Amino acid sequence: MSFNTLGLRDEILTAISEAGYTEPTPIQQQAIPVVLQGRDLMACAQTGTGKTAGFTLPLLQLLSQKQSSKKTGRRPVRALILSPTRELAAQIHENLVAYNKYLKLRTLVIFGGVSINPQMMKLRGGVDILVATPGRLLDLEKQNAVDLSQVEYLVLDEADRMLDMGFIHDIRRVIAKIPAKRQNLLFSATFSKEITELATKLLHNPASVEIERHQTSSAQVTQALYFVDKNRKRELLSHLIEGENWQQVLVFCRTKHGANRLTEYLNERGISASAIHGNKSQGARTRALADFKTGDIRVLVATDIAARGIDIAELPFVVNFDLPSVPEDYVHRIGRTGRAESTGKAVSLVCVDEHKLLKDIERLLKTEIPRVEMAGFEPDPSIKAEPIENGRNSRGRGNSRNSRNSHSRGQSSPRNSEGAGNSSNRSRRSSRAGNNTDAGKSPEGSSHKKPRNSQSKNDQSASNKPKRHEGKGGQVKATGNQTTNRPSNEGASEKPKRRRQRAPRDRG
Repeated sequence: MSFNTLGLRDEILTAISEAGYTEPTPIQQQAIPVVLQGRDLMACAQTGTGKTAGFTLPLLQLLSQKQSSKKTGRRPVRALILSPTRELAAQIHENLVAYNKYLKLRTLVIFGGVSINPQMMKLRGGVDILVATPGRLLDLEKQNAVDLSQVEYLVLDEADRMLDMGFIHDIRRVIAKIPAKRQNLLFSATFSKEITELATKLLHNPASVEIERHQTSSAQVTQALYFVDKNRKRELLSHLIEGENWQQVLVFCRTKHGANRLTEYLNERGISASAIHGNKSQGARTRALADFKTGDIRVLVATDIAARGIDIAELPFVVNFDLPSVPEDYVHRIGRTGRAESTGKAVSLVCVDEHKLLKDIERLLKTEIPRVEMAGFEPDPSIKAEPIENGRNSRGRGNSRNSRNSHSRGQSSPRNSEGAGNSSNRSRRSSRAGNNTDAGKSPEGSSHKKPRNSQSKNDQSASNKPKRHEGKGGQVKATGNQTTNRPSNEGASEKPKRRRQRAPRDRG
């Protein structure tokens, strides 16, 4: 089958051909006709199978055929694509720009971690298709910078990842702001119980497309597993990179600090590496990814924020330096290699602490990952397993539901992961401000008031002592009457002014 048989416009077909695509993938063959029919869609396929083109191509077709109902003013947002991470949002927009090359539709991507003002200026010019992370979208909507009242198409890409990251409440808020009459497209790498529940509430009589339903790894990926002591993982990784001459390697770590430490170690050994994670600025993340794609650095060390946002043609090697706490994330990680028709290799370094995680992953895969022994790196059998430190924002095994609940309670914000800008910082500052207010509440606001004139003698004598105030330059001034004893209820109007506490800022 060719793209010519899918009913796409000549302009789109020309752009697809120039991008180097000749035949649609299975998910594209099944999804594109359903979207063009105007039906809601629930699609499940492995990462790297072409899901993005499965919804961007028919959206471009539909929007180019149908003019906006708004005759005057700026172009309204007619198609909204939600993505869990900045990197994935940027990747979707890159594909849109390529496919939209010969059309006159306007596209824009917005996410946090960068200045909001340029995004507001571009929105004023009008946008047909908007790709966004949920947090930044809500920030812009709150400032009346984006109008969602005329959205005709809603796409949730990597929906399972958005739920894992705690975005369900933001998704509901976005849905409440767009018209009820619209076409909904839900794309996911897995079909979990939570995804099915979301689809039931969001979609209307949807068509269902499933590719590789059983959530196994891609056949194009060769897997290998090395048992090694935890404190020798870095040494083994550098040995593999240098000994087998790996030139482009994506390495996944469990924590941000672990990613930083591994990056420093590799650079000290002469292996060029950069780290990408939630604590890095968007500029640093973009530069690191660009350098990795062009080959300026050999190793990109990432946390799971990049598991669904990195799309590199023919990436040869992926390494699980730490096994993920959620078995499904293993599939998403190694799905960065072996994409489309290319092949790749996925290597996992496993210490004694991770044996339980390995069993869960192999249970999901329904197969055993091939073991490889490396001479000189045999694990010490006397070392006992210790609890795994997941980091503050990590999800423990089997606790993804609890993680999402903790996000909703404000204990941990997903915004740092997907880049909603300063929203999470504001919420943390608000929380701290609220706690300080409660701790330092004035007597007027307290439920345990002291009766007037009930001061002890010590309190009265203390109140008669001169009050010492530090002025400018460190000078100390004594104030107050040192010789006259006044009743405690006198001089009420001379009470020192209390500093007015600023109320916590509510994000809304």
